[in-house]
Amino acid sequence: MKYKIVKFKNLDLALKQLEPFIRNGKHLHTGRPFKKFGGMRSRECLANWLLCVAINSSYPDRLTFTTSPDAVGGDGVIVDCVTNESWVTEHVAVLPPRGNAVAIAPNSETLVLNAIKNKQNKGYAYASGKTLVVFLDSGLGKYYPNNIANQMPKNISFNAVWVVGLHIVDEGKYVYNVVRLDLENGSCPVWQVHIAEDFHSWTVSTI
Repeated sequence: MKYKIVKFKNLDLALKQLEPFIRNGKHLHTGRPFKKFGGMRSRECLANWLLCVAINSSYPDRLTFTTSPDAVGGDGVIVDCVTNESWVTEHVAVLPPRGNAVAIAPNSETLVLNAIKNKQNKGYAYASGKTLVVFLDSGLGKYYPNNIANQMPKNISFNAVWVVGLHIVDEGKYVYNVVRLDLENGSCPVWQVHIAEDFHSWTVSTI
């Protein structure tokens, strides 16, 4: 059965379309879902874009992303253009605490862990087969992926868990961290995506 989906023509065009929302960081926090893009939010589009370009740095033009078919649910689908495999994503945002919560806010690691556990607690049927993506912009400083990975629930139902977030803005260039919470090789793999000042290109480095 075929499902109706929407996708960008390519990842270059996707970046240009996302540029105003990236520059306006507030939209990534509170912007309304895009009706013409399957109800996805700007931060969900950005996070899926970041996952694709990080992996494509080793496998060029391999991954792209689309909206989620209504029958599937989720917050977008990562698609392998070679094998036609796909991974439904489920997103959660870790944003700056508000009001009185600022004074008692835990660190970023605790907030990320809480977000993962809250999603996991929705049950196996909800999480199974999906990729969980945590959009981290808490404003609470550094975090250490290995610490989070070591404390994640051992019976995690999601196929994979990622954390993406802004690292720095340097002279108009946006640098994002893309982390997979996976200790299979001893340490969580980390990519940094460097977006050019004009938003016409990007480079990816590994850490």
